[in-house]
Amino acid sequence: MGVLHDAPQWFLSSFVRSAVGAGATAPEDEIRRVGQALIDRWTAENRHFHNLRHLAAVLHRVDELAQETHKPELVRLAAWYHGAVFDAERKAAYAESGGEQTHESAELARTELMSLGVPEASADRVAHLVNGLLRHAPDPTDFDAAVLNDADLAMLASEPQRYKEYTADVRAEYAHIPLEDYLNARIKIISKLLARESLFFSPMGAAWEEPARQNLDAELHRLTKEQRKLQQAG
Repeated sequence: MGVLHDAPQWFLSSFVRSAVGAGATAPEDEIRRVGQALIDRWTAENRHFHNLRHLAAVLHRVDELAQETHKPELVRLAAWYHGAVFDAERKAAYAESGGEQTHESAELARTELMSLGVPEASADRVAHLVNGLLRHAPDPTDFDAAVLNDADLAMLASEPQRYKEYTADVRAEYAHIPLEDYLNARIKIISKLLARESLFFSPMGAAWEEPARQNLDAELHRLTKEQRKLQQAG
């Protein structure tokens, strides 16, 4: 089940500030209506990790890295929309790209922001930033994209107990996937992440590289051991 169903008021106020900062001209009531609809998306019952707690963490990290961005309000809006469309039940969802439907989320951002009067160029930029998370491999010269990437992946660098909670939440989100299939998919994902030259691309985000790799290494070791036991039992 998702968390924070009774969303603190700051969520809605944060969305309104970001939308207005991006150039929204719609009445505040309309902006708040769109923001509330987004909150409703993030609190859907099937969200164990991709929920308001995750959104709050990403927004916090964007604020932490904001000095490295060119358009912080657009990055914040991209954070709001980056997992707005989500369906963990889709066939092979986790093995492919997770339940996040990145392109659909990007299109939702473009449509809704333009309906609020955000200039087309800014709405397109938010959509572009959201789409950039599909592979988590931003152009390192695009500082806004680098910050959004790092904010989204910052959970990987959390302290061990919180990382353990994160992995449990991810497994719960894909509980419908048989354990063997989940282990195969998760090991594949972690191995690809560890093979990358860098996980983080912003100067400040670079400090998260080592703790993230330590967490991923530890999880990979645990999952590989669990996979072997499962194979031996079969």
